[in-house]
Amino acid sequence: MTRRTYTGESINVTFDASRCIHAAACVRGLPAVFDTQRKPWILPDAAPAEEVAAVVRRCPTGALEYGPGQVTAGAAPEVPDVPTTVDAGPGHPRYARGDLKITTDAGQVTAYRAAFCRCGKTQNQPFCDLSHLK
Repeated sequence: MTRRTYTGESINVTFDASRCIHAAACVRGLPAVFDTQRKPWILPDAAPAEEVAAVVRRCPTGALEYGPGQVTAGAAPEVPDVPTTVDAGPGHPRYARGDLKITTDAGQVTAYRAAFCRCGKTQNQPFCDLSHLK
């Protein structure tokens, strides 16, 4: 798993493309910060830190994060949802939120949000990579 960090004055945002399924919660939530037509596509200083953090927390897959060890002046640190929840509704991956300890072929992953494959076709087990659409 490779994360890229976008550094701001008051908050740093990390992005893991392998976990992103283009739910677009970020782009809809703060287009001034998250704009896929721009390079770099994330500008953490384009909005107040707490607004950026709130949109990051809406990312259903955990592809976007901010948190421990990162600059978060003005933004509360991310904490896991309690209780842990899994949304297994029809038509989308199994979305999980909480204090997640995920075992993969590459080892253990700790996350607060994840989108798990429900069809078994993903090339990024256990995470959804939209293979079900092919």
